[in-house]
Amino acid sequence: MSILETLRGGLVVSCQPVDDGPMDRPEIVAAMAAAAVEGGAAGLRIEGVANLKAARAVVSVPIIAILKRDLDDSPVRITPYVDDVQALAEAGADIIAYDATDRPRPATCEAILSAIHDVGALAMADCSNLQDAQRAVANGADIIGTTLSGYTEASAGKTDGVDFDLIRAFRGVGAFVMAEGRVNTPDLAGEAIAAGADAVTAGTALTRLEIVTGWFGDAVKSAGRS
Repeated sequence: MSILETLRGGLVVSCQPVDDGPMDRPEIVAAMAAAAVEGGAAGLRIEGVANLKAARAVVSVPIIAILKRDLDDSPVRITPYVDDVQALAEAGADIIAYDATDRPRPATCEAILSAIHDVGALAMADCSNLQDAQRAVANGADIIGTTLSGYTEASAGKTDGVDFDLIRAFRGVGAFVMAEGRVNTPDLAGEAIAAGADAVTAGTALTRLEIVTGWFGDAVKSAGRS
């Protein structure tokens, strides 16, 4: 079975702990990955070479890999360099995701996408709007994700929940559609599939304990005050 068929109709778990938090260690990311697979995850999304190597050693499901960087001269954070692609491929990535937005960057989207295919991986375009996805597919991207909806100037105002309108729009583009971004409950994950996603990625609600604890804590405090 191909990688995309393995992921189709399934859940991808993004095992990305809070940066510099108590769970931000490769061995913990690997444990998260193994637990997610035991729970039925069809695939994983992993950030960073060390985390990827640790996770790859304990799971066999497809892994979408990224490398995040904070650059002084570009807002692009997700896999901005061609060298990042090579490093992720060597660490065991099956799919490499990259920022597919039309923003200033150190390497063009075309160069990143070409590098991904050159190392034998599938390319996932993390998009913020329909135009991003259309460009990415025209250039050969295998997967288009709604990952960056609400996180760019071009998609400002889309931060209130899952962008179901964008998922539906992606159906007409002609590539595998990954719903990603603010999928915080099982019901939302199911609704994303119903809206036309081929697969769904969930992360914060599953792997960022500090944030989810805050959600529960705020609800308890609010109820106490009322």
